[in-house]
Amino acid sequence: MSWNQDIEEFLRERGVLQVGFATVETLAGGPPSVDLSYKLPGARSAISFALPFRRDAIRAFLAKEDRVPHEHDNLETNLRAKDLSWELAKMLEREGFPSKGTAANLKYRTEIQGWQLTLPPDLSHRYLAVRSGVGSFGWSGNVGIKGFGTAVILGTCLTTLALEPTAPVPVEESFCDRCKLCHASCPVEMFDKELEASVDIGGVTFSHARRKSILLCQFCCGGFTGLHRSRKWSSWSPGRFRVPEDEKELLNELLRAIALYAKRPVMPGGYEHSALKGAKQYMTCGNCQIVCWGDKKETAHNVKLLKTSGCVLQEPDGSLYALPPEEAARAFEKIEPERKQLYC
Repeated sequence: MSWNQDIEEFLRERGVLQVGFATVETLAGGPPSVDLSYKLPGARSAISFALPFRRDAIRAFLAKEDRVPHEHDNLETNLRAKDLSWELAKMLEREGFPSKGTAANLKYRTEIQGWQLTLPPDLSHRYLAVRSGVGSFGWSGNVGIKGFGTAVILGTCLTTLALEPTAPVPVEESFCDRCKLCHASCPVEMFDKELEASVDIGGVTFSHARRKSILLCQFCCGGFTGLHRSRKWSSWSPGRFRVPEDEKELLNELLRAIALYAKRPVMPGGYEHSALKGAKQYMTCGNCQIVCWGDKKETAHNVKLLKTSGCVLQEPDGSLYALPPEEAARAFEKIEPERKQLYC
């Protein structure tokens, strides 16, 4: 057996959905976030893999039945991806190849000015996954797998071992048919419905929807706001802030929301985020990733659950509840002014 086969068998025995291999040659000319030497000097190859989320927890999350199970599953799957990458690295080290496991999320290039707002990754698991054929880009820019969709967490192990690279997924074999239901699931419409952006990695061009502003994602997925502009549905965030189109106004409103967020009651669950000092972060969105299950009917059902699940409000004790949009609006107007200003 080749090293590629040994490694793939090692990972598939541990429940991964797909495995791929990229090398410094196949990553040549790509963005800084595919520079393997940033994490491991002398690295020659990257091993990319994907792990699934629990679908029952996703459905409960989208339907506003229970937020916490998906948050727990998300965190546990991220930790599992990290642990698998380190376990694989140790195995390769024992064979004489210096290797390094990586975190699946929440690791950034903190030397870049303003990193807390732009969150530049130390290593792009998405780019490595599409270049190595683990998956392909969906319209949202999330990586998905045919027959499964984008409800996955990606992991990467770096090694000095020279591995045989695997090819990207051919365009005609992509899981994404551009139904753009992912766009319909984003409360702040962070990515465009029509315009594309592309990135070149190792002589191959990959495309997905053009991002409008990374600040929109921080605003919504950070949990600071969550009400869709139609005011008919929301994420799990009780925030109802204005979301300006002008970049400078958007930044000012985001910074104002962050300051008020720190004064809100503590919610169940949560986790520490390196960019958010002094306050917990909570899983309140990520909808564009979790609604897509690689089957248009299932994905459409997920979006329907989300859009008919109402709008979220927060009790003084920190607990969350959802009401139909008109009821939620009336209930919000009855909140005492001092508490109300924490959310708008």
